[in-house]
Amino acid sequence: MQVPLEVKFKDGPNPPWVEDLVRRRVDKLEKFCDHITRCRVAIERPNEFPDTGSPYRVLIDLTVPPGHEVVVDREPREGGPKRELRTVLIDAFEAAERQLKELVERQRGEVKTHVEPLAAS
Repeated sequence: MQVPLEVKFKDGPNPPWVEDLVRRRVDKLEKFCDHITRCRVAIERPNEFPDTGSPYRVLIDLTVPPGHEVVVDREPREGGPKRELRTVLIDAFEAAERQLKELVERQRGEVKTHVEPLAAS
């Protein structure tokens, strides 16, 4: 099943390759979690952005039943080398993948939980 996808590009041109890259990355996420019910991706290039680093803000919002959300927000930042939109998108999707894997592990009960010892009565 293909996840319903919404891609919004604010404050700049929407290069044709963006939706294709986003769709491929969402398809990859489905391999880890086959019950994602929605994916929203917002990309914006604020009017005032740093001269170095990334000028893009990327927000990824995934909905996973029963009532879970995976949210990744990559803000424009200064410093470091200039980061192109493709790099920022890939970085954001890698972060979403890590969060989604953790969520699926918790849902399957694979994450170790610390059991509190019972108090002696």
